[in-house]
Amino acid sequence: MNAHHEHGHSCCGGAGRETDAAPAVDSTRPTAQSAIDPVCGMTVDPHTSKHRAVHAGHTYHFCSAHCRDKFMAGPERYLASDGGAPGATQTGAPAGTIYTCPMHPEVRQIGPGHCPKCGMALEPLLPAAGVADDSDLRALAWRFWALVALTIPVFLLAMGPHLFGWHIQPPWGSIAGWSEAVLGTIVVLWGGAPFFARGWRSLKPWNPNMYTLIALGTGVAWVYSAVAFLAPGLFPASFRDAHGAVGVYFESAAVIVTLVTMGDFLEFRARRRTGSALRALLDLAPKVARRIARDGSEADVALDEVQAGDVLRVRPGESVPVDGEVIEGASHVDESMLTGEAMPVAKAAGERVTGGTINQGGALTMRADKVGAETTLARIVALVASAQRSKAPLQRVADRVAGWFVPAVVVVAALAFVAWAAIGPEPRWTHALIAAVSVLIIACPCALGLATPISIMVASGRGAHAGVLFRDATAIETLRDVDTLIVDKTGTLTQGKPSLQAIHAFAGIDEASALALAAALERPSEHPLAQAVVAAAGERGIEVPAVEDFHTRSGQGVRGQVQGHDVALGNAALMQGAGVPLEEGLQARADALRENGASVLLLAVDGAAAALLAIADAIKTDAPRALENLRAEGLRIVMLTGDHRVTAQAVARTLGIEEVHADVSPQDKAAVVERLRHEGHRVAMAGDGINDAPALASADVGIAMGGGTDVAMESAPVTLVRGELSAIARARALSQATVRNIHQNLFFAFVYNAVGIPIAAGVLYPWFGIVLSPMIAALAMSLSSVSVVSNALRLRNARI
Repeated sequence: MNAHHEHGHSCCGGAGRETDAAPAVDSTRPTAQSAIDPVCGMTVDPHTSKHRAVHAGHTYHFCSAHCRDKFMAGPERYLASDGGAPGATQTGAPAGTIYTCPMHPEVRQIGPGHCPKCGMALEPLLPAAGVADDSDLRALAWRFWALVALTIPVFLLAMGPHLFGWHIQPPWGSIAGWSEAVLGTIVVLWGGAPFFARGWRSLKPWNPNMYTLIALGTGVAWVYSAVAFLAPGLFPASFRDAHGAVGVYFESAAVIVTLVTMGDFLEFRARRRTGSALRALLDLAPKVARRIARDGSEADVALDEVQAGDVLRVRPGESVPVDGEVIEGASHVDESMLTGEAMPVAKAAGERVTGGTINQGGALTMRADKVGAETTLARIVALVASAQRSKAPLQRVADRVAGWFVPAVVVVAALAFVAWAAIGPEPRWTHALIAAVSVLIIACPCALGLATPISIMVASGRGAHAGVLFRDATAIETLRDVDTLIVDKTGTLTQGKPSLQAIHAFAGIDEASALALAAALERPSEHPLAQAVVAAAGERGIEVPAVEDFHTRSGQGVRGQVQGHDVALGNAALMQGAGVPLEEGLQARADALRENGASVLLLAVDGAAAALLAIADAIKTDAPRALENLRAEGLRIVMLTGDHRVTAQAVARTLGIEEVHADVSPQDKAAVVERLRHEGHRVAMAGDGINDAPALASADVGIAMGGGTDVAMESAPVTLVRGELSAIARARALSQATVRNIHQNLFFAFVYNAVGIPIAAGVLYPWFGIVLSPMIAALAMSLSSVSVVSNALRLRNARI
């Protein structure tokens, strides 16, 4: 950053620049409306800038030739200039990759850089498929724990005499003082380097934020402490203790740097989990596809080599590589990625298949028609990424405060200096300087920095004990304001897997015998309905006989010989093909079961209808009471499901849900969420499947059910460990208690600053002769922090 200071005026002669964030750009176009000069941090227009350079496949734009020359002399120095901040270097991203700010998603540019609003390092808009590079996260974790190890002895050495009554005798007192100064200096100058860099950038253009406040407070505290420690004789006698030493603030500056680093680490880890959701979606598509050439030969090719019109073979157990149409073969395909339903869908020639779905039974030959970014899976990934980025995190309270607090503190410090220099007692200049520095030190945001993270930490632990995992602070703060809860059906309201609900036997056969015959036919099958029948027989202790001459009818059912009987199990089409007459009464009973959301299997024995088997996804036992309690709290309940409308309406009737959207795609789910948000509602979405990921990311708060897919849990900031809907009410109560606790903490922090700053400026001196001693200020700052921590710990006993 010194480079900019050396040539500050030369930058002004560069191309036109903007002082606000770069507007969003279309991620499919290799252009950007603005770029960040990596040397000085200024925003420049890449379309009009005359100064540019290419490095490692990226084009960088500069405000002046001077900045360009300094960059070319050592690019690595400026591309990694954030002092070890998370994401400061981005490697492996292809040329033309669009980067964005995690805190200000409207800031976008081609290539890495820093946000002009908050100074944070930009991150790729979309992660690459494969294993994530966690080197930045590991480096930040190592930095944090190193700072903890350095800060603890600094804090104990400084506060031990005040808190524990320690009396360190010579020469150990001198050794302790030097240890505190050296360790505190390492923490501030090494650990705080990223914050000083961001604070400096916030001044160009003028966008003061939390890092401005931290850089100002810790920087002044350290400079003051270093001078006071090395040259105490420069200070008036009233500032020195009995041993001639002046109170220092090494421990305050070190604690602030460590706490803010902890916050950055937790926030960065949460963002990495968000990126892993996108990578998990990308990994659903296979890396290779089996392509059939015109001469009939087959070869495996990389997925990005597949073109529209190519003929592909999808073998049993493989994922469908791209969207297309089946031209030969028949099979069942698991489309739970799209619908959330466990039932595989029969596919034959002329029917469409979707990339990322899983072929189960037979081999399929398909013709690709949508590849690359045009596939349904790619659009879902883009939708999730867009939803995550379009929801800017709640602006940190410290950022909002810093916008007016920073200039206010500087003005107060300047006025204090002028007043003491003009009318203060001798030595006037010494008193003036100390008063100004005291104001800047007392404004150091120790309690303010603690107010939110300490409450969030305690609340997260309390939530974990209650079966609720919060991934980030935003979810805890937002959940209390939710007025609309959208719920998926399968796996959220229901168990997520089919089970035998009823069996109706007739024609002289009992239920146990009918179930034994049905299980004998279904045992060779992997179909979820077949597994439900076999599981029911096992649960009832029924011995399942062997089947002979087994054969299947695609899309209809199965037939075979069991204990000398000709047995068929399937739908009405299978019965018709087997010549089994179906009476009107039997049909009416089957229709009644379907209206209640069940799938009905017909069992025929020796050419006569013998039983009806009703299989359905059972509703979770806690769902009715949980929804009743949530409605009592004023929440509007909406069901979204990819299942058929008849099944959805049956579940909705049972649970008293009036608003139902059925047969919806993942994109449609996200669209419903966005519509409700645009209407002014605060929306929470609860789901468990891959198809729920776009809606979970689009909602104000996404809630994943424990035991669901990893993609859903990575897309949602809240996870219900046991998958109980009743935990949502507990999570909302904890959110309300936490936000209330944060507001109380902020009150303590602001009272401290509101009282301390005027006293530090010397407003009481004319009447009472009181000047704020640095030692008293240090103790007051510690007591303010202790009050914040003590108040936050009350959350451990909060009733939820």
